[in-house]
Amino acid sequence: QVQLVESGGGLVQAGGSLTLSCAASGNIFSRSTMGWYRQAPGNEREFVADITSGGITNYADSVKGRFTISRDNAKNTVYLQMNSLKPEDTAVYYCNLKYGVFRRTWWGQGTQVTVSS
Repeated sequence: QVQLVESGGGLVQAGGSLTLSCAASGNIFSRSTMGWYRQAPGNEREFVADITSGGITNYADSVKGRFTISRDNAKNTVYLQMNSLKPEDTAVYYCNLKYGVFRRTWWGQGTQVTVSS
């Protein structure tokens, strides 16, 4: 069984930075694709970024150049460094783990990020 625990959310002014962390339990982390998604009030959950087990990264166009995803397999942790934050980045951010040929998926409980203008 996998559990994902996010941390690092909070309130920040526009233009500021935050780093989110997601710690995973279990022994499949290093062989999994890790991702970050977000959901703003009244909106669908949307993709933000992910990183494969081989370190290949993908970003949503809205965050490209501002956010950086990284992973530390020794710590079973994935990070999301968020710079130049905008009010439209305000959302609950969720960590996601995908594993195996059937892409079994786990989600964290989410962490709130609020960017004030």
